[in-house]
Amino acid sequence: MLASLKSTNHHVDSRGAEAEACIQVDDLQFTIRRSARRRTMQITVERTGELILSAPPEVGIDQLGDFVSEKRFWIYTKLAEKDRLQRKVPRKEFVGGEGFLYLGRSHRLKLVDDQDFPLKLVNGRFALRPDAQAGAREHFIRWYSEKARVWLSGRVADYQSRMEVAPTGVKVQDLGYRWGSCGKGDWLYFHWKTILLPARIAEYVVVHEIAHLHEPHHTPAFWLRVERAMPDYAQRKAWLAEHGIDVEGI
Repeated sequence: MLASLKSTNHHVDSRGAEAEACIQVDDLQFTIRRSARRRTMQITVERTGELILSAPPEVGIDQLGDFVSEKRFWIYTKLAEKDRLQRKVPRKEFVGGEGFLYLGRSHRLKLVDDQDFPLKLVNGRFALRPDAQAGAREHFIRWYSEKARVWLSGRVADYQSRMEVAPTGVKVQDLGYRWGSCGKGDWLYFHWKTILLPARIAEYVVVHEIAHLHEPHHTPAFWLRVERAMPDYAQRKAWLAEHGIDVEGI
C-alpha cells in the first residue's frame, strides 16, 4: 500500500466541511477535506502548491490512496506547470559553446563564417553564421519546425496503420504548454519543441495524439488504444510528466 495516514487531527467548519488528517502517496502529501455534501473525490492543486484531496466521509483511506495513485501523473504535470510559471528560465544568448537540444541530446553552438545556410547541424554541432546571430532565435525555431515536421510525419506514418487511422496530415507550430493536439478534419498538431525531447518520448506524444482520433477524451478506452500501440507508454508518460518541463526553450 503506497498511501499512509499521517495524522488524525480534524475539525468541522461552518459549511459542514471536515478537514481531516493528511495522506502521503509516494512523494506527494495531501490535506484531506471531507464533506457530507460531496459525492465524488477531487484533487486540487493550490497556488502555493499545496495538494487538497476532497472526498465524501465514507471513502476509506485505501480508496483515497488508489485515487491519488491513478491521478499522480496529472498531479506532477500541474505541479511542474506551477513551478515553470514561478521559475525564471534564462534566455539563450546564442553564443559559441551554448547547448541546444535536438531529440534529447545537447549540441554545442559554433559560429561559422562560411556556410550556405544561416543555421545547420554539422558533425554534432549547431553551426550559425555570425550575420544571422541577431535573428538566431527565429532561425532555430524554423530549423526545429522543419525537422519536427519531417520526423513526426514519419512516426505518424509508422503508427497510423496499426492504430487504424488515416490522419489528414501533420502541422507543427507553437502550442503553448501543450505538446500536441488533434484538430478538426483529423489534422494532428505538434509543438515544435517536441523535437527537443528524446526520440522515445516524442514518439509517445505521437501515439497519444493519434489515439485521440478515435477517442477525444482520456477515457479507459483511450488509454487501452495507447497501450496496444505502445505497451510501455506508462513509463514514457511518466518521464514526460516529470521531466518534460525541463526541456529547454530558446
